[in-house]
Amino acid sequence: MSHERALQKALIAHLRADPAVSALVGDRVWDAPPADPGHPHLSIARSASRALGAEGGGFEHTLTLRGVSRFRGAEEAKAVAAAVRDSLSEATLEADGVRTVDVGVRFADVWPSPGGHRTYAVLRVRAVTEDI
Repeated sequence: MSHERALQKALIAHLRADPAVSALVGDRVWDAPPADPGHPHLSIARSASRALGAEGGGFEHTLTLRGVSRFRGAEEAKAVAAAVRDSLSEATLEADGVRTVDVGVRFADVWPSPGGHRTYAVLRVRAVTEDI
C-alpha cells in the first residue's frame, strides 16, 4: 500500500466534502487540473515523503497545494487558503488502509500574477500517516 497515494486520495476527498471549501471551489480539487479547470480551483503541486523509523513506523509528508483565482484582488484566494487551513485543522484523513495521525497547513502565501488577472495561493501541508 502506498501512503503517498492514500494520503492524496483522502486529502482530495476531504477537501471536496468540506462545506466551506466546496462553497468556494466546488469539486475543483485535483492532483492535476484539467485543461480548462474553472476558477477558483485547488491542485496538488508537489509532494515529498520520508519514512519514520523502522518498517511500519509511518511516513511524514509535505504537500504543496496551489489555489488559483481569477477574482481581482486577493480576497478569494485568501478565503480559499483559510478554508483549507480550517478544514485540515484537527482532521483525520483515511483511505486504503492508511490514516493521518497529524495533518495541518504549516505555511500559506498569496500573491497576484504580474498582469493581475489571477491570484495564487500556495499552502504547505504537513501530514504524518500510519497503517490502520
